[in-house]
Amino acid sequence: MGSILFSFAAFIVALGILITVHEFGHYWVARRAGVKVLRFSVGFGRPLWKRVAGPDQTEYVIAAIPLGGYVKMLDEREGDVPEEDLPRAFNRQSLSKRFAIVFAGPLFNFIFAILAYWVMFMTGIPGIKPIIGQIEEASIAQQAGLKFADQIISIDGEQAISWGAARMMLITKSLDKSVVELKVEDEDKRSRIVDLDLSLIASEIKDGRILEELGISQYRPKIPVVIGKLIDDGRAIAAGLKVGDTILFADDQKMDNWEAWVTYVRARPEKVINIELNRQGVQHNLELTPARVVTKEGDEIGLIGAAPDVSGLSSELRVIEKYSPVYALIAAGEKTWNMSILTLRMIGKMLFGEVSLDNLSGPLTIADYAGQTASIGWDAFLMFLAIVSISLGVLNLLPIPLLDGGHLMFYIIELIKGSPIAENIESIFQRVGMFFLFLLMSVAIYNDFARMFN
Repeated sequence: MGSILFSFAAFIVALGILITVHEFGHYWVARRAGVKVLRFSVGFGRPLWKRVAGPDQTEYVIAAIPLGGYVKMLDEREGDVPEEDLPRAFNRQSLSKRFAIVFAGPLFNFIFAILAYWVMFMTGIPGIKPIIGQIEEASIAQQAGLKFADQIISIDGEQAISWGAARMMLITKSLDKSVVELKVEDEDKRSRIVDLDLSLIASEIKDGRILEELGISQYRPKIPVVIGKLIDDGRAIAAGLKVGDTILFADDQKMDNWEAWVTYVRARPEKVINIELNRQGVQHNLELTPARVVTKEGDEIGLIGAAPDVSGLSSELRVIEKYSPVYALIAAGEKTWNMSILTLRMIGKMLFGEVSLDNLSGPLTIADYAGQTASIGWDAFLMFLAIVSISLGVLNLLPIPLLDGGHLMFYIIELIKGSPIAENIESIFQRVGMFFLFLLMSVAIYNDFARMFN
């Protein structure tokens, strides 16, 4: 229960930050364009907090439903406007000013992402070197000639510093279904070039599982069977395990490393395991029953809700991506641009069925990620905020009525035809846009529940 509340709190904080950033973009540009702002609201529905301030007596509101926000501006289409305020009405502004005000919301999402990445690149983004572990038989990776313990140095000439960077590059390249050139080094530091044919990947990539599609697993050193973290409602903590415990035997079988322990647990859902452990030099015996969990592939596995202590993980596997302030800003801009293009391309591929709709995430999944990243630390949470901010910026620029991109589309039509689009036509487009957004949200929420029950 505690983890759910924590995830919910992190979700509210994340939404509050990103919605405020987006709406502040509209607000800031509107004020500088001379438009009168009536209300700045974070959230919809009944106000939980309200303050009236400024020469225009603008209402600043935090509302009950935190799934969006809005900036209400003076507009003749929404009510009578005093004659003296007509020059400050939104609908009376030039096309360029209206375009700038609407575009500012998504723009501020991108600016926020750049600033977030800038801070992270200056302080250093931790990661794990992209060293390949086990390779599946007859997989794409094996056909390409990749071997155990190969380290990926570059992909099509672009340096792959960590697994995070390598995965993102491979996902991006996979959208083109092309052959990519990998420079790898073996355990003896001998380099070679490997051609990886991404056209052999299945037509749909689900949940970004690019490594699984290629038949690659990350290299994992032998980690001692020492408990480093326990989930509040997990079977491990219920059985009496504590952080720092070292698992010695499971049903009289010696546990040499964490991977062997995980394999043993996964094979025994709802079966009692007799454990012998060492706790601060004292031997203890416990009975542990792993919970039964069904994977997306339909397999039943055992889980106990415990993670290993990786504080002693070899520093040779760790890497920090860190730059000077100037280069960090350049890298942040490039990262934001690449993530924006990737998001846009993924949306396009979904529309044509080349990428699975399973990749869509709704509020429950986002809340889960918010909680996970917040529990790891501020840097992981900031990375999460940057990614979601980019997604919000891209989604809001799509030419769908009701979204910022829909309004911008109408302004472009107005520029071409020399007059605003007719209100009845705009109303029809808005109803179509509402249906599309409802459909999109329905799929995302369905995916959320599918992940939850799996």
